[in-house]
Amino acid sequence: MKTFSEKTKDAREALRLNQQQLGELVGVSKRSIAAYETTDTKPRGNVARKLAAALQVSVDYLLNDEITDPKYGIEKAPYIEEARDRLGNKAAKEMNGLLDQNLALFAGGELDQEAKDAFFEAVMKAYLKCKDEARKTYNPKKKGV
Repeated sequence: MKTFSEKTKDAREALRLNQQQLGELVGVSKRSIAAYETTDTKPRGNVARKLAAALQVSVDYLLNDEITDPKYGIEKAPYIEEARDRLGNKAAKEMNGLLDQNLALFAGGELDQEAKDAFFEAVMKAYLKCKDEARKTYNPKKKGV
């Protein structure tokens, strides 16, 4: 089991990047990258997402010591980011949870990427439709409150 620091350093080295180059890709200093690789310091939010993207690994893998597959959950990222872009961080967390919970339905079986994409797309559409309907129903401005 690897730590965040080890995963960060190993992924950076696998891409043949130095700390300065990785920092430039992420938008942080070389000193921050060094801290990520040598201390228990972990980035949050947007920086964690940028770091994972630059290292070509999933955020789940990077931040969770229990996860050993660098690509674990990476196919969820576009859907989570779409929810974040449209509705904010809370929606992104909800979408991540929904996708994780629903993937459990397929435990034990292997889905090809096309099937996973179709599933994620359907969950995303249903989630956004529910949010839009909730806004229409519960919008205080609409009711004149």
